[in-house]
Amino acid sequence: MLNIFGRKKDSDENIYENILEIELKEPVDCLCDFTYNFYWQHQGEKMNPDENVPGNEHTFREVVEHLKKGQNIKILGEVGHRLCSSMGVNLQYFGGDGKDIEVGNVIIDGNVDSRMGISMARGSIYVKGKIKEPIGNLIELKSDLKDYRKFKSITDIVTNGLNGEKLIGGELSRKRLNIDDGIIRDTVGARLNIDSEIIHYGDVDLSTGILMRKGVVKVNGNAGKNTGALLNGGTVVINGKSDDFSAIEMKKGTLIINGDAGKFMGAQKKNGVILAKKGNPIPPTEQKNLEESDKQLLISLGVNPSGFLKFE
Repeated sequence: MLNIFGRKKDSDENIYENILEIELKEPVDCLCDFTYNFYWQHQGEKMNPDENVPGNEHTFREVVEHLKKGQNIKILGEVGHRLCSSMGVNLQYFGGDGKDIEVGNVIIDGNVDSRMGISMARGSIYVKGKIKEPIGNLIELKSDLKDYRKFKSITDIVTNGLNGEKLIGGELSRKRLNIDDGIIRDTVGARLNIDSEIIHYGDVDLSTGILMRKGVVKVNGNAGKNTGALLNGGTVVINGKSDDFSAIEMKKGTLIINGDAGKFMGAQKKNGVILAKKGNPIPPTEQKNLEESDKQLLISLGVNPSGFLKFE
């Protein structure tokens, strides 16, 4: 049996060999962030990937590249927001193909601030301290590292299975994952690209279903801003209301809000369908007549079509 570092558990070899260590004097945001805090939006004004992590000799880019090589990171101290954002994605902006890639693991000896693992696709995060909600596209598993909690990408688990690991607060049956652990999450189902179903019991926060291409994400609760952002296929169902900017930059697929979809709905939307009971769309998104096929879709997803409106 192997430990998280890929070595036999009975090996005398130091398990920390080749691990990159970062020691923090104070919390640092966007560590192990494969987007470098959405670099394409700020072009270095918010974050320079080639600057050293404060108090360390390694840059933010070196940390990410270390993970891309399948090697591990250990962080000593308190960690800020957005740890491991989009980890495990070979982002096109940086010359990649946009697909998931195998990566190393991140081990934290300290507390972690909110939005850990948003839009995360691969790898594992181990945390010894406290974790502030909302977390990202993550679910907890029984840890193979003593005194640490272990988290993996929801999308990874649905796509690739558990491979003998055990979920905490969830249940996977074939390609259907039920999550019922009371944790508030962002980006549930991010980048999902297979015919599967994720059912989340309880409220969620930002960007549910972001960049999905296939499958169904269903939330039995309310959702935050940017629900269905950049949706590129598949179906997102919110059995409650959502906050503003639902379906922002949506490309295709279906977003269903069994309540109020908020203001600025469909901003910069390219295609796709929004079915909601209420919402204030941004042109060219406009209200249209609900068709029989829309009603049948809602019924097939366990949603009563009464009171629904259609927006395209």
